[in-house]
Amino acid sequence: MTTIYAAKKIITMNPARPVVSHVAVRDGRIIAAGSLEEMERWEDATVDTRFADKVLMPGLVEGHAHTMEGIFWRYVYCGFFDRTDPNGRKWDGAKSVDAVLDRLSAAEADLENPDAPLTGFQLDPIYFDNHKITRADLDKVSSTRPIGVVHASCHIMNVNSKALEMAGMLRPGINHPGVPLGDDGLPTGELKGPDVMTPVSVHVGFDRDMLACDERGLRDFGKLCVRSGVTTVAEMGYGIFGRALEDNYTKAYYTADDNYRLYQVPEHRAFTKEFGEEAVSKMIALSSDETRNPRVLPQVKLFTDAAFYSQTMKMDQPGYIGGQSKGTDGLWVTEPNDLAGTMRLYWDEGLDIHIHSNGDAAQD
Repeated sequence: MTTIYAAKKIITMNPARPVVSHVAVRDGRIIAAGSLEEMERWEDATVDTRFADKVLMPGLVEGHAHTMEGIFWRYVYCGFFDRTDPNGRKWDGAKSVDAVLDRLSAAEADLENPDAPLTGFQLDPIYFDNHKITRADLDKVSSTRPIGVVHASCHIMNVNSKALEMAGMLRPGINHPGVPLGDDGLPTGELKGPDVMTPVSVHVGFDRDMLACDERGLRDFGKLCVRSGVTTVAEMGYGIFGRALEDNYTKAYYTADDNYRLYQVPEHRAFTKEFGEEAVSKMIALSSDETRNPRVLPQVKLFTDAAFYSQTMKMDQPGYIGGQSKGTDGLWVTEPNDLAGTMRLYWDEGLDIHIHSNGDAAQD
C-alpha cells in the first residue's frame, strides 16, 4: 500500500529539484517525491492531506550528541546564548559572571531542602574574557550547600568550598594538573578532567549514572531534537556504567510509543579496561538485534585529551598562547602509555574503536 502525502511545500534537499508538493511512502520508506500527477503512477496509492497546510523536509542527522542534555535541563541554565528548554520555555543567556551568579542565587533561594545541592550547566567563561569563576565567587551564592556548575564542554566544572570540603579536597598539598591552586595553596574550585571532577560530582548533582541518562531525560532530549528538526542522532559517549544497559534501553527506546520520534545510535564511553570487562558482553548481545531503536552497534569511544573550547586539548609546543590556558599544553584523559592497554580488550573482541582526540599532541 502506497500513501501519497500532500503538503504546502516539501523541501527535498535535492538541488536538482529543491521543492515539490507530494511525497509517496510505502512500508515506512519514501519511494518518490514530485507532483501529484507523478505520484499517481502507483495504482494502489491513496492521498493523505493531513499535512496540506504544512512545510515538510527530511529529518536532520546530528552526528555528535549527548543525551544527558535531557537531564541537564532540570538544573540551572548558565549558558551565554539564549536557549529553549524541552518544554518550550526560552531562557535568556547569562552574558556576564554577575548574571550567572544572580541566576544561581535566584535558584538557590527557591530550594526548600537546605542540604540539596545547587547544580548548573552550560557555563562558558570564554565569553567572559576568560574570567575564571572561583569557589569564592560561588561561595557568595551559598557557603552552606554544595554548588557545582559544569562547563559547556563538560570537561571542566566549577564548585564552591562546601563541595570541595565534602569531597575531601579543600586542603593544601593537592598536586594535579586538573586542580589549579590559589595563592592560599587550596584548590580554586575549577576542576579539569573526569578524574578530578568525579569525586566532587556526586556531591553537586552530577554522577556517572547521568551519562546513561534516564527515561525522562531521554524523552526530554527527544523533545529538544524534534524541535530542531533532528530525527537521528549519534550518541557519542553513552555511559556503560551505572544503570544496566538492558533496563535503560527497554524503558525509553524499545517501547511501542509513537510519541518518541528519535532514532539513536549510541557509542559507549570507556575510560578503562575495567569498564570494558563489565560491558563488552552486554554490548555484543544487544547489538545482535538490528530492529531495535537505537541500533546498538558494537563500538566504543576512548578519550586521549579533553576539549577544544575548554582549552584543555593536549597541545604540542608552544601550547596555548592566550586565554585562560596561556602557557599550558592541555590535559590528558588517557595517558599515551595507557592507551594501547585500554584499547586491547575492545580490539580483541572485534569492536570498532572511536578515539576522541582534539589537540595536535593527542592526534600524534
